[in-house]
Amino acid sequence: MFFYKTLLLAAWASAFVQATPLDFKNLLPRAGTPSETGTNNGFYYSYYTDGGSTATYTNLAGGGYSVNWGTGGNLVAGKGYNPGSGHAISYTANYKPNGNSYLSVYGWTTGPLVEYYILEDLGTYNPASGLTHKGTVTSDGGTYDIYLGVRTNEPSIQGTATFNQYWSIRQAKRTSGTVTCQNHFNAWAALGLKMGAFNYQIVATEAYFSSGSSTVTVG
Repeated sequence: MFFYKTLLLAAWASAFVQATPLDFKNLLPRAGTPSETGTNNGFYYSYYTDGGSTATYTNLAGGGYSVNWGTGGNLVAGKGYNPGSGHAISYTANYKPNGNSYLSVYGWTTGPLVEYYILEDLGTYNPASGLTHKGTVTSDGGTYDIYLGVRTNEPSIQGTATFNQYWSIRQAKRTSGTVTCQNHFNAWAALGLKMGAFNYQIVATEAYFSSGSSTVTVG
Protein backbone atom coordinates (compact mmCIF):
# COMPACT_ATOMS: atom_id res chain seq x y z
CA MET A 1 0.00 0.00 0.00
CA PHE A 2 2.82 2.41 0.82
CA PHE A 3 4.52 1.67 -2.49
CA TYR A 4 1.26 2.22 -4.38
CA LYS A 5 0.64 5.54 -2.63
CA THR A 6 4.21 6.63 -3.35
CA LEU A 7 3.68 5.98 -7.07
CA LEU A 8 0.33 7.74 -6.97
CA LEU A 9 1.81 10.85 -5.38
CA ALA A 10 4.58 10.85 -7.94
CA ALA A 11 2.00 10.72 -10.72
CA TRP A 12 0.11 13.66 -9.24
CA ALA A 13 3.32 15.65 -8.98
CA SER A 14 3.88 15.41 -12.75
CA ALA A 15 0.46 16.72 -13.74
CA PHE A 16 1.51 20.31 -14.49
CA VAL A 17 5.02 19.64 -15.82
CA GLN A 18 3.50 19.78 -19.29
CA ALA A 19 2.63 23.40 -18.62
CA THR A 20 5.86 24.62 -17.03
CA PRO A 21 8.95 22.79 -15.68
CA LEU A 22 8.68 22.25 -11.93
CA ASP A 23 11.81 22.91 -9.90
CA PHE A 24 11.35 20.73 -6.81
CA LYS A 25 14.76 21.72 -5.45
CA ASN A 26 13.55 25.26 -4.77
CA LEU A 27 10.36 24.21 -2.96
CA LEU A 28 10.27 24.49 0.82
CA PRO A 29 7.63 22.51 2.75
CA ARG A 30 4.96 24.73 4.30
CA ALA A 31 2.11 24.23 6.72
CA GLY A 32 -1.18 22.69 5.63
CA THR A 33 -3.01 19.43 5.08
CA PRO A 34 -0.69 16.49 4.26
CA SER A 35 -1.28 14.38 1.15
CA GLU A 36 -3.75 11.54 1.60
CA THR A 37 -6.28 9.28 -0.12
CA GLY A 38 -9.27 7.42 1.27
CA THR A 39 -13.05 7.21 1.35
CA ASN A 40 -15.48 9.70 2.87
CA ASN A 41 -19.27 9.51 2.90
CA GLY A 42 -19.19 6.77 0.28
CA PHE A 43 -16.91 8.72 -2.11
CA TYR A 44 -13.26 8.16 -2.93
CA TYR A 45 -11.08 11.20 -2.35
CA SER A 46 -7.48 12.07 -3.08
CA TYR A 47 -5.39 15.03 -2.11
CA TYR A 48 -1.80 15.66 -3.11
CA THR A 49 0.45 18.61 -2.37
CA ASP A 50 4.16 18.85 -3.00
CA GLY A 51 4.48 21.12 0.03
CA GLY A 52 5.37 24.17 -2.02
CA SER A 53 2.52 26.28 -0.70
CA THR A 54 0.31 26.56 2.35
CA ALA A 55 -2.78 24.59 1.40
CA THR A 56 -5.68 23.03 3.26
CA TYR A 57 -8.04 20.29 2.10
CA THR A 58 -11.31 19.48 3.89
CA ASN A 59 -13.86 16.74 3.20
CA LEU A 60 -17.40 18.10 3.43
CA ALA A 61 -20.78 16.38 3.64
CA GLY A 62 -21.65 13.88 0.93
CA GLY A 63 -19.53 14.34 -2.17
CA GLY A 64 -18.24 17.73 -1.10
CA TYR A 65 -14.74 19.02 -0.50
CA SER A 66 -12.98 22.34 -0.20
CA VAL A 67 -9.39 23.32 -0.89
CA ASN A 68 -7.57 26.61 -0.35
CA TRP A 69 -4.04 27.24 -1.53
CA GLY A 70 -1.38 29.92 -1.52
CA THR A 71 1.16 30.79 -4.20
CA GLY A 72 3.79 28.15 -4.89
CA GLY A 73 3.97 24.45 -5.66
CA ASN A 74 1.54 21.97 -7.12
CA LEU A 75 -1.61 20.37 -5.71
CA VAL A 76 -4.40 18.09 -6.89
CA ALA A 77 -7.56 17.61 -4.82
CA GLY A 78 -10.77 15.84 -5.63
CA LYS A 79 -13.60 13.53 -4.76
CA GLY A 80 -15.26 10.87 -6.88
CA TYR A 81 -14.96 7.15 -7.50
CA ASN A 82 -12.50 4.28 -7.46
CA PRO A 83 -12.74 2.69 -9.90
CA GLY A 84 -14.19 5.19 -12.32
CA SER A 85 -16.57 4.45 -15.17
CA GLY A 86 -18.45 6.04 -18.05
CA HIS A 87 -21.24 7.26 -15.80
CA ALA A 88 -22.69 10.77 -15.77
CA ILE A 89 -21.14 12.87 -13.01
CA SER A 90 -23.03 15.91 -11.75
CA TYR A 91 -21.12 18.57 -9.87
CA THR A 92 -21.27 22.14 -8.62
CA ALA A 93 -18.25 24.26 -7.80
CA ASN A 94 -17.35 27.61 -6.34
CA TYR A 95 -14.04 27.76 -8.17
CA LYS A 96 -11.84 30.84 -7.72
CA PRO A 97 -8.29 30.39 -9.01
CA ASN A 98 -5.72 33.13 -9.30
CA GLY A 99 -3.29 31.82 -11.90
CA ASN A 100 -2.63 28.38 -13.33
CA SER A 101 -5.35 25.91 -12.34
CA TYR A 102 -7.79 23.31 -13.73
CA LEU A 103 -11.28 22.12 -12.77
CA SER A 104 -11.90 18.77 -14.42
CA VAL A 105 -13.03 15.19 -14.30
CA TYR A 106 -9.64 13.56 -13.92
CA GLY A 107 -8.56 9.94 -13.86
CA TRP A 108 -6.39 7.07 -15.05
CA THR A 109 -6.77 3.76 -16.83
CA THR A 110 -4.35 0.85 -17.05
CA GLY A 111 -3.72 -1.57 -19.92
CA PRO A 112 -3.13 0.82 -21.64
CA LEU A 113 -1.89 3.36 -19.11
CA VAL A 114 -3.74 6.62 -19.81
CA GLU A 115 -4.14 9.86 -17.86
CA TYR A 116 -7.27 11.77 -18.85
CA TYR A 117 -8.94 15.12 -18.30
CA ILE A 118 -12.43 16.35 -19.11
CA LEU A 119 -11.66 20.01 -18.51
CA GLU A 120 -14.60 22.16 -17.43
CA ASP A 121 -12.87 25.39 -16.34
CA LEU A 122 -9.36 26.73 -15.92
CA GLY A 123 -7.28 29.63 -14.69
CA THR A 124 -4.76 31.55 -16.77
CA TYR A 125 -3.12 28.69 -18.69
CA ASN A 126 -4.79 26.64 -21.42
CA PRO A 127 -2.96 23.31 -21.87
CA ALA A 128 -4.09 23.05 -25.50
CA SER A 129 -0.97 24.92 -26.60
CA GLY A 130 1.18 21.88 -25.78
CA LEU A 131 -1.16 19.22 -27.20
CA THR A 132 -2.21 17.75 -30.57
CA HIS A 133 -5.77 18.57 -31.63
CA LYS A 134 -7.70 15.46 -32.72
CA GLY A 135 -11.32 16.57 -33.10
CA THR A 136 -14.39 17.68 -31.18
CA VAL A 137 -17.26 16.14 -29.24
CA THR A 138 -20.61 17.68 -28.27
CA SER A 139 -21.92 16.58 -24.89
CA ASP A 140 -24.02 17.93 -22.04
CA GLY A 141 -24.90 21.16 -23.81
CA GLY A 142 -21.41 22.12 -24.94
CA THR A 143 -18.61 21.44 -27.40
CA TYR A 144 -15.27 20.09 -26.30
CA ASP A 145 -12.01 20.06 -28.24
CA ILE A 146 -10.20 16.73 -28.04
CA TYR A 147 -6.44 16.67 -27.65
CA LEU A 148 -3.70 14.08 -27.33
CA GLY A 149 -0.55 14.47 -25.29
CA VAL A 150 2.36 12.10 -24.74
CA ARG A 151 4.29 11.91 -21.48
CA THR A 152 7.73 10.33 -21.81
CA ASN A 153 9.45 8.74 -18.82
CA GLU A 154 7.24 10.57 -16.36
CA PRO A 155 5.77 9.47 -13.01
CA SER A 156 2.46 7.63 -13.17
CA ILE A 157 0.31 5.35 -11.05
CA GLN A 158 2.55 2.53 -12.34
CA GLY A 159 5.85 4.25 -11.66
CA THR A 160 8.00 6.03 -14.24
CA ALA A 161 6.49 5.32 -17.64
CA THR A 162 5.65 6.66 -21.09
CA PHE A 163 1.90 7.10 -21.53
CA ASN A 164 -0.76 9.08 -23.36
CA GLN A 165 -2.88 11.90 -22.00
CA TYR A 166 -6.38 12.37 -23.43
CA TRP A 167 -8.10 15.72 -23.04
CA SER A 168 -11.58 17.06 -23.72
CA ILE A 169 -11.46 20.83 -23.17
CA ARG A 170 -14.83 22.56 -22.98
CA GLN A 171 -15.06 25.62 -25.22
CA ALA A 172 -17.59 27.48 -23.03
CA LYS A 173 -16.19 27.06 -19.55
CA ARG A 174 -18.50 26.31 -16.62
CA THR A 175 -18.40 25.47 -12.92
CA SER A 176 -21.50 23.29 -12.60
CA GLY A 177 -23.34 20.73 -14.64
CA THR A 178 -23.26 17.10 -15.67
CA VAL A 179 -20.37 15.36 -17.41
CA THR A 180 -21.44 12.23 -19.27
CA CYS A 181 -18.06 10.55 -19.28
CA GLN A 182 -19.01 7.80 -21.73
CA ASN A 183 -19.66 10.38 -24.45
CA HIS A 184 -16.04 11.48 -24.20
CA PHE A 185 -14.69 7.96 -23.99
CA ASN A 186 -16.67 6.99 -27.10
CA ALA A 187 -15.40 10.03 -28.99
CA TRP A 188 -11.83 9.29 -27.98
CA ALA A 189 -12.17 5.66 -29.08
CA ALA A 190 -13.55 6.75 -32.47
CA LEU A 191 -10.35 8.75 -32.93
CA GLY A 192 -8.19 5.75 -32.06
CA LEU A 193 -7.51 6.89 -28.50
CA LYS A 194 -7.87 3.62 -26.61
CA MET A 195 -8.48 3.32 -22.89
CA GLY A 196 -8.03 0.45 -20.46
CA ALA A 197 -9.33 -0.63 -17.06
CA PHE A 198 -10.47 2.24 -14.89
CA ASN A 199 -8.48 3.36 -11.88
CA TYR A 200 -9.64 6.31 -9.77
CA GLN A 201 -11.80 9.12 -11.21
CA ILE A 202 -12.40 12.42 -9.40
CA VAL A 203 -13.78 15.89 -9.98
CA ALA A 204 -10.46 17.57 -9.40
CA THR A 205 -9.14 20.99 -8.56
CA GLU A 206 -5.54 21.25 -9.71
CA ALA A 207 -3.20 24.18 -9.15
CA TYR A 208 0.34 25.00 -10.16
CA PHE A 209 2.23 27.96 -8.69
CA SER A 210 -0.99 29.89 -8.19
CA SER A 211 -3.38 30.72 -5.37
CA GLY A 212 -7.10 30.37 -4.86
CA SER A 213 -9.96 28.40 -3.42
CA SER A 214 -12.39 25.77 -4.65
CA THR A 215 -15.44 24.19 -3.04
CA VAL A 216 -16.87 21.30 -5.05
CA THR A 217 -19.81 18.95 -4.55
CA VAL A 218 -20.00 15.74 -6.57
CA GLY A 219 -23.35 14.02 -7.04
